[in-house]
Amino acid sequence: MTLTLRPAAAHDLAALCHLEQVALSTDRFSRRQLYHLLHGANALTVVADGSATGLQGYGTLLMRRNSRQARLYSFCVHPRKRGRGLGRDMLRWLMREAIACGCERMVLEVRVDNPAALALYRQAGFLPEAWLTAYYEDGCSACRMSRALAAPHPDRQPRIAAS
Repeated sequence: MTLTLRPAAAHDLAALCHLEQVALSTDRFSRRQLYHLLHGANALTVVADGSATGLQGYGTLLMRRNSRQARLYSFCVHPRKRGRGLGRDMLRWLMREAIACGCERMVLEVRVDNPAALALYRQAGFLPEAWLTAYYEDGCSACRMSRALAAPHPDRQPRIAAS
């Protein structure tokens, strides 16, 4: 099966809600919040579409007007697809889009009890900035990370392999 990375569309709302339920155990967005990210926020969402198998991941960037900083606001990969490079490819796609929108920096918060996500962000060049105590609804702390954005190399396009 080949996955396609593409911008999220209004018709993805139900699938995004389902993916949140399957992939996240806490701090899930409601249908209303996801609707706002797709329609009202100054946001960009990428989805990994498996067509017959549905959405296998998504990530959302928030960008403020008159700011050169993008915030990785939400990011999840279906449990069946973890560890296969999908998160890396979605993150690269979002970083390229942030650069295209004129952003020079990206920030994010990540659960400190999620070693796979921490490793993904470190490998992508994100550095820890701050410890945020009891940041998540279940009391888990977060690490704020950031990195400068630079023009992407033309030979580093994301590739989604068949699984």
